[in-house]
Amino acid sequence: MTAGIIVSVFIFGLIIGSFLNVVIYRLPEHQSIVFPASHCPHCGKQIKPYDNIPLVSYIMLRGRCRYCGEKISLRYPAVELITGLLAAGLFIKYGFTVDLMVFFVLSAGLIAITFIDIDRMIIPNAISYPGIVLGFASSFFVSTNNPVSAAIGILAGAGILFATAFIYKRVTGVEGMGMGDVKLMAMIGAFLGWEAALFTVIISACIGSIAGIFLVVFAGKGRKHAIPYGPFISASAIVYLFYGQTLITIYLRMIGYA
Repeated sequence: MTAGIIVSVFIFGLIIGSFLNVVIYRLPEHQSIVFPASHCPHCGKQIKPYDNIPLVSYIMLRGRCRYCGEKISLRYPAVELITGLLAAGLFIKYGFTVDLMVFFVLSAGLIAITFIDIDRMIIPNAISYPGIVLGFASSFFVSTNNPVSAAIGILAGAGILFATAFIYKRVTGVEGMGMGDVKLMAMIGAFLGWEAALFTVIISACIGSIAGIFLVVFAGKGRKHAIPYGPFISASAIVYLFYGQTLITIYLRMIGYA
């Protein structure tokens, strides 16, 4: 495995990240992700190809539109960089395999969902529904999943989260999470299987609890302040892709089952 190949995969990830920025911006607005060409959200000027090079153009333009001078959100290079790093990381872990292609598709979907949820507090069905179907179909080909595990993962992931949300609302009278989170868990279960679904539910709950405590204690937010849960679910699924089996093995050894 040469550094040149890894760099090439990283650059490919940057390009996909640039496309994800379009998805993140346009999908919640019900706009086409193909037409029109990329344009400045402030002045509407079409962005030239040389101003649309992932990461490089942002640096060269010093984070501002060439035409109107308005600031370009730091989110754009952040999404590109995250996607590039994930592409390179997945390649290093899985090599040129079907697993790599499937998990990169999943990762790209999770990145888009994360930033849409942060911006709009929604998880689009246009990503999660096809994701469930594609994830289950991929279980016939990847080495780390199978159709039975995928089916159980869909039911377990969505079922646990739905039950948790239902009980929380009945007890507190507050909407704890939306159905978008439930569908997202079904998608992750389809792609990664039941073990990953359980892992993601547990880890996302831990991360979400820590974030909630931080908001209450340090940010002065009330208990009823809504925070998007999709990013915690997505981050937990990414952790599983890289370290899930290792962490599960460590846990089982700690409790004497491995």
